[in-house]
Parts: sequence; C-alpha cells; structure tokens
Amino acid sequence: MKVLKDLKYTKEHEWIRVEGEIGYIGITDYAQEQLGDVVFVELPEVGEEFVEGDSFAVVDSVKATSDIYMPIDGEILEVNEELLDSPELLNEDPYENWIVKIRISDPDQINNLLNAEEYEEFCAEEE
Repeated sequence: MKVLKDLKYTKEHEWIRVEGEIGYIGITDYAQEQLGDVVFVELPEVGEEFVEGDSFAVVDSVKATSDIYMPIDGEILEVNEELLDSPELLNEDPYENWIVKIRISDPDQINNLLNAEEYEEFCAEEE
C-alpha cells in the first residue's frame, strides 16, 4: 500500500493535498485496492459547496458502490473530467488522479485529519 507523506487522510480513505487555499481530493491507494476495478465515477457540479463529511462523489467498482466524503469544508472549483471517460485512472495512480479541486473554507480543519503515519496505522488496524 502506497501512502504519500505530504498528504492528509481521512478514516474514510480520502486524501487531500493542500496548496494555499486550494485542496485536491482523491481516494487512497488502500481504497482503490479494496474497491477493485473502478468502472464509473459520479462527480459533483462546479460551484457546489460541501461541509466536512458530506458525500460529494460516487465511485462504482466491480465489488461495490462507494460514496466519497469531503474531508473539510469547501467549494468545488474543478472536477477531474478525465475520470468520466477513464475511471480506471483511480486504480492506476490514485494520488495523481485527484477527483475534485476545492477552495478550502476553513483551513484549520486540516489539523483534524490524519498524517501519513497515522493513516498507515489506521489501515493496519482495519485489516
């Protein structure tokens, strides 16, 4: 399982990369391994606003349909439209292929997320 040190993580297996007031959000390597082959991704609309814990996207795989949850509050600035035609990109490189780009509403919420080491420990406990 691949975990990148410069990202923050949720217990629902999303990651976020913060660049100033912008956040890139995707699913983790652990999540894509658990899902199996991803066959469809439902994306939100640009401009929609979500709060921490809201479901903002859906990923369908050969094993299950899973909601993807917002790690922190924010407004959708951009969606990764490549995933509509090629959902398998989430399996190929889940960290390179973000799902949405958001404008972060409350930067302090980042401090509530797991760092890489904490996330690895959490995943080890789940298995």
